[in-house]
Amino acid sequence: MLQSIFRRFPALVALIAAFSLTGCGYNDFQRLDEQSKAAWAEVLNQYQRRADLIPNLVATVKGEASFEQETLTRVIEARAKATSIQVTPEMLNDPQAMERFQQAQAQLGGALSRLLAVAENYPNLKANQAYQDLRVQLEGTENRITVARNSYIKAVQEYNVLARSFPTNLTAKIFSYQPKAGFTVTNEQEISRPPTVDFGTSQKR
Repeated sequence: MLQSIFRRFPALVALIAAFSLTGCGYNDFQRLDEQSKAAWAEVLNQYQRRADLIPNLVATVKGEASFEQETLTRVIEARAKATSIQVTPEMLNDPQAMERFQQAQAQLGGALSRLLAVAENYPNLKANQAYQDLRVQLEGTENRITVARNSYIKAVQEYNVLARSFPTNLTAKIFSYQPKAGFTVTNEQEISRPPTVDFGTSQKR
């Protein structure tokens, strides 16, 4: 009998199926999955922008003959490590791969911060217009990375709430929509400690 209904009313059957998928959250999974992928693509876009700026920064800093070589080497090595990680869409569903990627990017960010801090001790480098332009571009890129990461975190949060809530968690199980890995800080223990503020009064006591 069902076969007869399918043959006689195919449009009606398709309509019922469409409403069923909508009601179980299937379309929401499609939308949020694409939204999180787009947000992740923007994160990668900004990380790539930072990586692209570094060779020019390294070339400019090398112009300062006495510049601290160890700091420069750390930046070069951190960039090589960060760009060597193969980024695929499957990484979003692999918490360990996401952690390795975040650690590599955090090391690169730390090495860059150290380089910019050390450069403050070199008046000729600070006065170099090319260096100044690169520093401004890097600072702008770091801000864009923060914004892109926040957008990705919100997109993943919305997706994961849908994947773990009832009854849409049943839809997630049927269509293999796994919760996605979000961004985490790599120095959680360190930043959880309250900062020590010392205005020099401790030395006077």
